[in-house]
This record gives sequence, structure tokens and C-alpha cells, in this order.
Amino acid sequence: MIVEATNYFAREGQAAAVLEQRRKATEIRTQMGLDPGRILIRIEGDGPDVRWECSFASREAYDADMAARGGSQAFADARKTMHTLLERFERHVYQGDD
Repeated sequence: MIVEATNYFAREGQAAAVLEQRRKATEIRTQMGLDPGRILIRIEGDGPDVRWECSFASREAYDADMAARGGSQAFADARKTMHTLLERFERHVYQGDD
């Protein structure tokens, strides 16, 4: 199992816009036939304002998902817009300890 986690640290006053943009990117994923993943919103403590996570059955499934995103102009546009709203972005990819 592979898990991708992306962390979105919003610019001052942009947390709501970051959440809305992540929702748009998730809708694009759905339209592409990809797993929508899960959006998490920080309610307390330090850390990203918004986090997105998605699990994949294998490295091959993750690579296919990345390739689909890479081939989508709509997803590229959503990503570009997102980065205008962010102070910092992080992507982490994990493998399950099976």
C-alpha cells in the first residue's frame, strides 16, 4: 500500500480559498475517474491548514495516478492556482509496513 499526503500551508487570510481550491482539484480527480482521496481541515494545533490524503494498492497504481494527473491540463491549472494561495506545500509518500 502507498499513501500520498499533501500539506497546504495557506498564505495569510487564504485558508478558505485553499480549501475551496483543494475541493476543485478533488472534483477534477473524480471527473478523471481517479480516487478522490480525503480532505482534512486543521481545527487546532500547528500544521497545515488543509491536508489531502489518498491510498493506492501498489506503487504501480500510484505511478498511474501521478501519470494521469501529469497528463491533465485541468489538474495542472488547478495546481498552478493553488500555489498562488500557499506559503508552503509539502508532498509525502509512504509505504505501508505490512
